[in-house]
Amino acid sequence: MRIAAIDIGSNAARLLINEVSEPEIGKTEFTKLNLLRIPLRLGMDVFAKGRIGEEREQMVIDSMRVFSDLMKIYKVEHYRACATSAMRDAENGPEIISKVKKSSGINIEIISGDEEATLIYENHVAEGLDKDFAYLYIDVGGGSTELTFYENGKMEYEHSFNIGTIRLLNNLVTEDHWKELKEEIRKNINSKKPILAIGSGGNINKIFSMSKTKDGKPMSTAYLKKYYKEMNDLTLEERMSKFGLREDRADVLVPALEIFNNVMTWSEITKIFVPKISVADGLIHSIYDNLQKK
Repeated sequence: MRIAAIDIGSNAARLLINEVSEPEIGKTEFTKLNLLRIPLRLGMDVFAKGRIGEEREQMVIDSMRVFSDLMKIYKVEHYRACATSAMRDAENGPEIISKVKKSSGINIEIISGDEEATLIYENHVAEGLDKDFAYLYIDVGGGSTELTFYENGKMEYEHSFNIGTIRLLNNLVTEDHWKELKEEIRKNINSKKPILAIGSGGNINKIFSMSKTKDGKPMSTAYLKKYYKEMNDLTLEERMSKFGLREDRADVLVPALEIFNNVMTWSEITKIFVPKISVADGLIHSIYDNLQKK
């Protein structure tokens, strides 16, 4: 069975195609066949002007045509397309969704921040981890940050905050936003067990690969703070040159690190696992789980 997920975020749109195999013995296997990322940067328009401009609107329509063609080529049987923070805030979001449906046949759903947080949880990563710990999922996107707290085999708390890398770049995150995040963490992220973080999103994946940390091993908060200080002192061009980064990654890494560092400091977490999961991965698992229930 082939399943596809389309995640239209504030920074980029992603198409993930998985082959799902169900062996007679053992767990269901999810094999990645293709992952395509297009840096649409919808948040640059939306968070500054409240709507998606003509150029980026056309990029969305063109990208969805490409995604539709790829799904046909791969003979995808089931898919779901979800848009998050930027499309939620764009006054012309519904109009663009209608145009996409007509041009490519793709039906885009605008999902809430809480559903976005739930989709990260759908990856079931914590189920395979040590039950002597509690886990805080941190998903940092362009428009929002989703926190999901997991303890004793179940979700205890989830919340979406309008703090994201593109919003920070546009100076749209206020002291009140940070205060709300800090208070929610202090009130809800508590456990008698030690708490570990699970990070998701393109930025933490990039930092993890740059760190040369072995898969399955955690990064320390000290490492994230070191990277933040080093990158924050550099110009965009210097970051691109020194770390071999594309421009659309070099500019958002610093605000992403600021968010991760604040969340982990306020929740008193010292280690973060980066299992390379995303909203798109969660969508794949969610589609499969729903099919199994039918």
